[in-house]
This record gives sequence, C-alpha cells and structure tokens, in this order.
Amino acid sequence: MPLRSHAKTVISLLENRSETVAVAESLTAGGLGHALTIIPGASKVFVGGVIAYTNEVKVNFLEVSPTLIKDFTVVSEEVANAMADAVREKFGSTWGIATTGIAGPGDHEGIAEGTVWVAIRGPINQSIQLQLDGGREAIRTGAISSAIGTFARILSHRTT
Repeated sequence: MPLRSHAKTVISLLENRSETVAVAESLTAGGLGHALTIIPGASKVFVGGVIAYTNEVKVNFLEVSPTLIKDFTVVSEEVANAMADAVREKFGSTWGIATTGIAGPGDHEGIAEGTVWVAIRGPINQSIQLQLDGGREAIRTGAISSAIGTFARILSHRTT
C-alpha cells in the first residue's frame, strides 16, 4: 500500500478514536511529520514534532540519557524508544513515533549506512529495525514509509 494510503488510514483511525500523535525525528528530518500532515484532517490528530538531528537535541530537549546513547549508540532500539516516549510526554499525545538511523553517505561510527530504528510508543509499543539501501533519499523515504505503514497496521489491528 502506498505511503499516502497508509497516512490516510493513520489520520482516519486516530480521528475515529480521538487519539493523537507526535513525532521525534532524526534521520527523517521532518519527513515523517510532513507525510502525515499533508493528509486533510491531520490537524485534528497531529500535535507536533521535533527534529532531533543532533545528539545535543536528543539529550537537551528530549532528555534522552547520554549514558543510553553511550551504552547502546544513538542508532539503537533503546534510543528510539526513549525518543518516542519523550515526544509523547512532551506533547501530551496518545502516541509517539521516533526515527533514528544512518542515511549516509557511508557508515558512521561503525554503524552501517541504511541502519534505521523506528519506535512507536503508546497504548501498544513496537520498535522495528530496518536495513535499507539505495542512497540517502531512498533510506529516508524507506524509513518514513515503514514508520507510517507499521503504525497503520498497529492502529488497524487494535481492538480497544
């Protein structure tokens, strides 16, 4: 299913349930928020987001523990979960979604280009690791598509 269809599903299901979402984005640099907010009606469910592109923003704004980053690296399930939890709390949303990874070019600090973590936190928690290829733009697009597609599936299968 194309990205736009998944985004429409997300917006519709959130609105039907009177739920909201906020995003914390690193490698996607605002693309996730953009993909959700181009859908009509998004203003009823999308409360905001933060582009936490640097570790300083992750630590100082989202209050991700520097020890967590040191112990697990910035591109880890633990950091993605912490980012998603923090944005959810800061924006008072039902759901928080976070992306962190290496879009390239090349590997960074021993982490392979295309390594991505997406965390979805809320009434249901899920994190996924991706290994994407195709260059910087394709990696970012793949991360956004995977995040929204996974979130749409979670919302579609959720019974409460």
